[in-house]
Amino acid sequence: MSVAAVVLAAGKGTRMKSAIPKVLHPICGLPMIAHVVNNLQEAGVGRIIVVVGPEGQEIQDLLGSAVEYVVQGEQLGTGHAVLQAEAVLGSHDGPVLVIHGDTPLYRPDTLRELIKAHQSSRASGTVLSVLLNDPTGYGRIIRDAEGAFAKIVEEKDASPEEAAVKEINSGTYVFQCEPLFAALHQISPENAQKEYYLTDVLGIIREQAGMVEVFTHDDPEEASGINNRVQLAAAEKALRTRIREKWMLAGVTMMDPDTTYVDAEAELEPDVVLMPFTFIEGRTRVAAGSVIGPFARVKDCVVRENVTISQAVVVGSTLEPGCTVGPYTYIRPGCHLSEKVKVGG
Repeated sequence: MSVAAVVLAAGKGTRMKSAIPKVLHPICGLPMIAHVVNNLQEAGVGRIIVVVGPEGQEIQDLLGSAVEYVVQGEQLGTGHAVLQAEAVLGSHDGPVLVIHGDTPLYRPDTLRELIKAHQSSRASGTVLSVLLNDPTGYGRIIRDAEGAFAKIVEEKDASPEEAAVKEINSGTYVFQCEPLFAALHQISPENAQKEYYLTDVLGIIREQAGMVEVFTHDDPEEASGINNRVQLAAAEKALRTRIREKWMLAGVTMMDPDTTYVDAEAELEPDVVLMPFTFIEGRTRVAAGSVIGPFARVKDCVVRENVTISQAVVVGSTLEPGCTVGPYTYIRPGCHLSEKVKVGG
C-alpha cells in the first residue's frame, strides 16, 4: 500500500528574523526542507505534498516537480494546513504521514519504523512521541488510566497537571486518509491560539471509536524543530556529526573531526585524508588517496586520485590524478587541471 506525505512549510518563521523563508535556510549545504524531502523519499514515501504559503514560490523553485504543492492562503493552524491537501489526496487509500518542513534530523529508518508501526497496529492515527526532561514549548501526550492515548494538549491550553507530563508530541503523525480528512472537517478554533489544531484530529478519531496509537521514539534530537538561529546551529552540528561518522566508518581519515566540515551531498572514497580546518562543500567528489587540507575549501569540484590540496580554495573545478594545489592558491570556477599539474607557492 503506497504511503503519501504532507509536509507543512507554510509558516512564516518570524523567529528566524530573516527575509529567507525558514525552511530554505541551509543545513550542511542543503535547505532544511530538502533534507526533509530526501528523508521521506529514502523512507519509501511515494507521494509528497508540500503545503506552502502564498509566497511559497521559492520553495517550489527549489524542490521542482519531484513533489506536489498546495497553498495555505491564511495561517489558521496545522489542521487547516493539512486540510488544504484534501483536494489532491481525497482518493488516496493508503497511509498519510504528516511532518513539519523544519524537522531535517529524522533518519529515514525512523520514518520507516513509524509507518510500519502504524500499519501493523491498524490504527486510524499514530503520533510519534518522545520523552523530554524539559518539555517546555511542546504539546503533551495525555494517556488514560490504562496507558492508552487519550489526547494531546497544547502547552498554552494545559492544566498544571498536564503541563507536568514529560511525554511530548513531536508533530509527526501517520493517519489513514479517510478518517484524517473526516476529522479535519470537525475541528474548531476554540483554543488559546484561535487556530485549527491538527492534534484535535486524534481526539476526534478516538471519540468516534477509531484507534489511536503512540509510537515512542528514543532519540529526541531527531524530532527537533527549528524556529530560531540557535536551533539552526544545533541542527547543523548534529547533522555534521552524523556525516563525519558516516565517512569515517566508510574509510575516510579525519585528523581532527571537530574542525572538518563535509556537506550532505559531498562524496568521499576510502583512503581520502582530511586534515584540520578543511571544508568539503556542495557536490564535491574526492577520489581515493587524496589529501585535503589543512586550511582548505573545496566546493563543487571533482578531485581525482592522489590529489593534494593545502591552504587553498578550489571552486567548481576538476583536478586530474596527482595534482598539487597550494599553498596560498585560489582555483576559480571552470578550471581543469591536467594530471600531475602543480599550482601554488
